[in-house]
Amino acid sequence: MNNELHILGCGSALPTFQNSPACQVLEICDKSFMIDCGEGSQIWFRRMALKTARLYSIFISHLHGDHCFGLVGLISTFSMMGRTQPLHIYAHKDMEQLMMPWLNYHCEGMSYEVIFHPIDPRKSEVIFEDRTVTVTTIPLKHKVPTCGFLFTEHHRDQEPVKRYAYCSDTQYTEKIVPIIEGVKVLYHESTYIEQYADRCKGTMHSTAAQAATIAKKANVEQLIIGHYSARVDNHKLFLEEAQAVFPNTVMAEECQTYGI
Repeated sequence: MNNELHILGCGSALPTFQNSPACQVLEICDKSFMIDCGEGSQIWFRRMALKTARLYSIFISHLHGDHCFGLVGLISTFSMMGRTQPLHIYAHKDMEQLMMPWLNYHCEGMSYEVIFHPIDPRKSEVIFEDRTVTVTTIPLKHKVPTCGFLFTEHHRDQEPVKRYAYCSDTQYTEKIVPIIEGVKVLYHESTYIEQYADRCKGTMHSTAAQAATIAKKANVEQLIIGHYSARVDNHKLFLEEAQAVFPNTVMAEECQTYGI
């Protein structure tokens, strides 16, 4: 079974002409899972012709706006399209409190139910599981409670288990290495190049080289870098610095699909 990762946005907090804020859609076991939902995510969702009916759940890594400002628009559009199946949102407990006034005001009389599932980003625990997929949180080190997500595909036969790890905004931390050890594909934020490494402490982000170091220590098969700072116009610099540490690195790009 072919699993695919679609990049809808791979920029950081400040949108640029090159990049939109963070959003991905992972297609695995004939299901679609959205990971983060920055402003404008629904535009790329429709441009990439992704199927609304297959999107079961949305996982929000943290409540900084560039990772969740697109939710209200997406939810409203799904209702206008006649969606009937529930949409499950997994996020920090404050997400529901923040969202409900907007949904009650702008999305009254929706055609489907939105169900919020509070998660604790400080713990590594299973937050979703069905017969084919398990999702586990990956505690990260950022200014607000933040976690990544580990998607594990189950097999009834003896095929190798496929795993995808998403590590959103985080300062360099080796504590995540045991959780993501040996994953097929790791997405790890790479907000800065080494020229701006001194900013990582204050903003609690990572450089491309640091993301690559995590990939190397965790023995992953492939690294995808993203969440590029608007300070860096030449994105090839991110790739060059990461590949110097971990050669099997590729860059996330909007409207691109990667095999998992």
